Amino acid sequence: MRARPWLAAIGLGAVALAAQLAVTRSTAGEEAPPPALVEQGGSLFAQMCSHCHGVHMVNPGTSSFDLRKFPHEQRERFFNSVTHGKGNMPAWGDILKPEEIEALWAYVRTGGKT
Repeated sequence: MRARPWLAAIGLGAVALAAQLAVTRSTAGEEAPPPALVEQGGSLFAQMCSHCHGVHMVNPGTSSFDLRKFPHEQRERFFNSVTHGKGNMPAWGDILKPEEIEALWAYVRTGGKT
């Protein structure tokens, strides 16, 4: 049987692609958010959230939740808190669109890194 080096190259390429995709997954098994969405979330965060939650989510020592510790597997909890408010946090559901909350979630999942 003749060796087919191109077949081995295709197999190695597939393995490399699978490894790269595995690296882009978060600890919750979700894919990493697209960089553009994270950047949009960072801008929204700076404008709407940083005065309470701190610049780049570095908590300023107030009574606000340290979002760097927000569990990545609790997306629905995040959406509910942002939409309806929680504790001292006001509801933002009438101000922010769902896609903006999604961008904020993408930014929070990065730990405040854009």
